[in-house]
Amino acid sequence: MNAYGPILILGAIALAFAVFSVAVASLVGPRRHNRAKLEAYECGIEPLPASAGMVQRFPVKYYLTAMLFIIFDIEIVFLYPWAVAADALGWFGLAAVGLFVVNVSVAYAYEWRRGGLRWD
Repeated sequence: MNAYGPILILGAIALAFAVFSVAVASLVGPRRHNRAKLEAYECGIEPLPASAGMVQRFPVKYYLTAMLFIIFDIEIVFLYPWAVAADALGWFGLAAVGLFVVNVSVAYAYEWRRGGLRWD
């Protein structure tokens, strides 16, 4: 139990901080609600009401950018442990990370060719 003491203390501090932050925000925060505050927020796009019979196209540029970030963020997250344990993994580890980098490079090349990296 002695080995878990610091972990339990850190967990208790984190829980206390979370509860304290929520309590202070509810006590100090503004209580007035207005129309703009109650509207849905869609990544900087003004929400327009759908009129009868008129369908508007919704730009998915923001979501594609988020997907690209996730793809390349996951690549970095997987490459860090490999870099730390590269000596212990040997040739098998090198081949595995090589296949992983090829796989991510194909996704990168596809997005580049489709124009997903252009900021128009």
